[in-house]
Amino acid sequence: MAANLAPMCGIVGYIGSQSALEVVIEGLARLEYRGYDSAGVAVLAEGKLTTVRRAGKLINLRNALAEQTPPQGTLGLGHTRWATHGVPNDRNAHPHADCTGSVAVVHNGIIENFAALRHSLEHRDHELTSDTDTEVVAHLLEEELAASDGLAEAMRRVCRKLEGAFTLVAVDASDPDVVVGARRNSPLVVGRGAGENFLASDVAAFIEHTRDAIELGQDQVVELRRDGVTVTGFDGKPAQVREYHVDWDVSAAEKGGYDYFMLKEIAEQPRAVADTLLGRVGEDGRLTLDEMRISGEELRDVDKIIVVACGTAYHAGMIAKYAIEHWAQLPCEVELASEFRYRDPILTRTTLVIAISQSGETMDTLMAVRHARDQHARVLGICNVNGSTIPRECDGVLYTHAGPEIAVASTKAFLTQLVAVYLIALYLAQVRGTKWGDEVFAVIQLLSGMPEKVEKVLETMEPVRALARSLAGERCVLFLGRHVGFPVALEGALKLKELAYMHAEGFAAGELKHGPIALVEEGLPVVVVVPPRARDVLHDKIVSNIQEIRARGARTIVIAEEGDESVVPYADTLLRVPAVPTLLQPLVATVPLQVFACELAAAKGHDVDQPRNLAKSVTVE
Repeated sequence: MAANLAPMCGIVGYIGSQSALEVVIEGLARLEYRGYDSAGVAVLAEGKLTTVRRAGKLINLRNALAEQTPPQGTLGLGHTRWATHGVPNDRNAHPHADCTGSVAVVHNGIIENFAALRHSLEHRDHELTSDTDTEVVAHLLEEELAASDGLAEAMRRVCRKLEGAFTLVAVDASDPDVVVGARRNSPLVVGRGAGENFLASDVAAFIEHTRDAIELGQDQVVELRRDGVTVTGFDGKPAQVREYHVDWDVSAAEKGGYDYFMLKEIAEQPRAVADTLLGRVGEDGRLTLDEMRISGEELRDVDKIIVVACGTAYHAGMIAKYAIEHWAQLPCEVELASEFRYRDPILTRTTLVIAISQSGETMDTLMAVRHARDQHARVLGICNVNGSTIPRECDGVLYTHAGPEIAVASTKAFLTQLVAVYLIALYLAQVRGTKWGDEVFAVIQLLSGMPEKVEKVLETMEPVRALARSLAGERCVLFLGRHVGFPVALEGALKLKELAYMHAEGFAAGELKHGPIALVEEGLPVVVVVPPRARDVLHDKIVSNIQEIRARGARTIVIAEEGDESVVPYADTLLRVPAVPTLLQPLVATVPLQVFACELAAAKGHDVDQPRNLAKSVTVE
């Protein structure tokens, strides 16, 4: 695979009776959360393709369109690009055209053999005008259209020549009745309407028009016409697809009066946690996971679990280890998905791999899933997006049902991933008999009370916001935690890095005297996540840590459960969270850190929803 990191660009295609330009621009606006550095559209009107491309934000494209008579066609496509090949300028923005200007193409992903393809095209007298890998597809389509029957067949022939991960959408001025898309290792979904159809990299792009969708499988080509959809494999054979109904509407993707999507999504966490728990207990009081698809017999044979994930999801995986080993009595490892398959992990038929991804399209995690499957391990996915690639390629899946998460920095996805790993740990304990049914049910009852606890935390966040504003001038913040508080500390540090562009580090508090304490200096803010008092030994040890860093001049910001008075003398700022069992504490202790990072970034004047250099999903290794 290529070494480039490519976030998920936004793609929209439309054919119907509405103004294609309006539909496409509106769709691109709904995909802005993914991050991008240029945007463009192509609309077919009166037999001619009109293409407009601009570097920068979508407003630049809107302004450029306002300076001309907008094309009034009913077929078009659009793109928001994150640069991989070629700098982000007007020339490299999508869509790209062939020599004749008849074909327009948009692309997400990386075409790994583009250099050889480009060299060959130039030797056949094609003139390529951009630095992108995408443009070669337009010229290859130009050649194949001259030798094949229609755009779909030309696309199939081209795709068989390409290497890498790609989603492609193309139109041809000589065929005004079809939009064609292709998919390999990169997301593409169809929206089905009445007399109109849509293509997009995310259902959010067309959710205002239809909630009926089709998920496209690996190596498939789709033809969109006004009255129907046809899907084939790259080999031209008819392909089976799965239709589904999106269970959220356009209001879920709007800010709802909040200044940022991130604030809205933080506020939605009580409901998101409740939705993840919904319907998980049967009439007999036993935990049921309908989408598991891995039999009890297979789970009883499991002798090792490996959790693979990236970023925030990796922190959820670290907490999964504590829950799985404690409740299910199974050894559990946690791996960065990007490193997993490159170290030759030992996998057998009795290994269960749990892959965590909000989008279900994270390429590092997807490649880890495929490697595990190749080694005959069972694979269980935790995902938020119905029909995405990772759950489709897993043996089983647990959907978190958190609804759309637009802000790049993950909040409600993280809390619902925690609930998901708790459910899996308890289900394993139930199936394997390491906990009695009433014990499992008792923990489920505790989990069912967590939405109310999270809501209580959210009601007490004004001191956190004030604290964040007071620290806007700081250069560094450290985070300390023990047990499940350690992953919480890592997550708090990650949020500050993502949003405030500050140096932030999370440490296991027990490691403090093994090096990190050298970083402590006068006035340095240090956030400490204190375990519940029920963990007597760990609790007392971390209180000692607080005393150690405070004696060296640190400004101590302490997160502790209600009623814990032992930390009061050593906390410069004390933030209270509800008292909950130790394993469940991340559900309440993480929330103040989310609010803290969001408020501090806003105080610095940063774009909270779209932090620099980041996008919502990384879909190429």
